[in-house]
Amino acid sequence: MTTFPKIETMFAAKALVSLGPRDAPSGIVKSAAPAPWRILRDGLAGDLQGDLRHHGGPEKALHHYPRDHYDVWAKEGPELVEALCAPPAFGENISTLGVTERDICVGDVFAFGSALLQVSQGRQPCWKLNARFARPDMARRVQTSGRTGWYYRVLREGVAEPGDRLERLERPLPDWPLSRLNELLYLRMLDRDALAQMAQLRELTPSWRELAARRLAHGVVEDWSTRLVGA
Repeated sequence: MTTFPKIETMFAAKALVSLGPRDAPSGIVKSAAPAPWRILRDGLAGDLQGDLRHHGGPEKALHHYPRDHYDVWAKEGPELVEALCAPPAFGENISTLGVTERDICVGDVFAFGSALLQVSQGRQPCWKLNARFARPDMARRVQTSGRTGWYYRVLREGVAEPGDRLERLERPLPDWPLSRLNELLYLRMLDRDALAQMAQLRELTPSWRELAARRLAHGVVEDWSTRLVGA
């Protein structure tokens, strides 16, 4: 059983902000959430979402972004430090040090307080990161770098408090770290053998299994322009 560092803070959007030329509502701007934290099927109680079609919901209930990546972003672009490059700049609910996409596998199950969480998918970055960081290529940079963070589904609702740890209880897919999944999605995009395996991962979000199946069926990669740049 792997034990993570203690989590002293969770983050929630207490109000929506408007992003982009169409003033799209977003909950990406988060701040410390008061404890104790009630973790529900659709996410952290009190965490607002502006676009329920693409954000939040049972398969993306909580977003975890490694604090380890912040130093890397700052080295790659000092201007990002000025763009709030400290947790929770990426709209994350959970931030930890010492664990990245290489250490987390699809389907990993964690206890957190009395809640039970399961890694459901990585983050597919969207154009709202461009607006958040005032960089037109930020979403694509997050995607290409593999520094995406990941989402949890909530297997059991519960309550967590400052000082509670994420404790890994199960790892059903040890061959599928999120770093491998990101590489398949964004770099080796038509690796048919790997896509066939991905399409059969029961612990993976259904929409991602369907994405793998479509690539296999049609031999083409989906158009990312609307997601990465905006309509």
